Amino acid sequence: MITLRQLRYLDALARHRHFGRAADACAVSQPALSMQIKDLEQSLGVALVERRASEVAMTETGLEVARRSARILSEVSDLEDFARHRGAVLSGTLRFGVIPSVAPYVLPRLLPVLQEKHPELELELRETQTRFLVEELIRGALDVVMIALPAPQAEIETLALFDDAFLLAAPAGDELPNRARITADDIDPERLILLEEGHCLRDQALAFCHDATGGTLRELGATSLTTVMQMVANGYGVTLIPEIAVPVEARDERVKLLRFARPEPFRTVGLAWRKTSSRARDFRALGEIVSGVVG
Repeated sequence: MITLRQLRYLDALARHRHFGRAADACAVSQPALSMQIKDLEQSLGVALVERRASEVAMTETGLEVARRSARILSEVSDLEDFARHRGAVLSGTLRFGVIPSVAPYVLPRLLPVLQEKHPELELELRETQTRFLVEELIRGALDVVMIALPAPQAEIETLALFDDAFLLAAPAGDELPNRARITADDIDPERLILLEEGHCLRDQALAFCHDATGGTLRELGATSLTTVMQMVANGYGVTLIPEIAVPVEARDERVKLLRFARPEPFRTVGLAWRKTSSRARDFRALGEIVSGVVG
């Protein structure tokens, strides 16, 4: 008989492609995990993995079984949520993921309000790039995520919270015009500093600047917006900064901020959760609080 434990172990193995790392993720010994995978293969009558010295390769059947297992595990998680959270709104455990270009600027305002209004809520926070958050959301490792919309998956429901305009951050003594509004044509693409590949903020900046300039951008990667702003402050170039980050990241007198001509470039920040989740009431209540603290 197939068990949920076996499906969880297979899901971990498919993600980590290594018995040791998968066992660590499941908090079990490697032999125990390996035995459960063998039992699953025997129950199904098919080979799911190709065992190699340094890593694991999934068979074609194994990939499909792992994909279906992830869906089953997600639905089981939703079933557990349904049973556990039929009482007070925003109570119990909530696994909440937030992208790095939002977390440092929203969470310091959000968390005290949540703690005051919903002391029975136990938050488990996860901060990482959008694609990882969405992957973890779909497989049931997270309950809700705050990302830049639209969400990249059809099986996700979303709630828009606020629009976040982009400004241009430049060295204070930069020759860029100090008029009220600038355009993307005023930006030298070779001076544009971007976050490293994988950050949605980088993709949004690329889309706006490339569409306007039509040129090839010479990119200087960085791992955080704080690092990017320090590079700007020291005269290495310019960058696009979301308005929500301005109070934290643009306090340096060596940086000036310039607004774009209307229509200003912006991103829409919102919540996303699985359509099968039974906690939509919780997520909408969370959205109202986020909108309130962001203003």
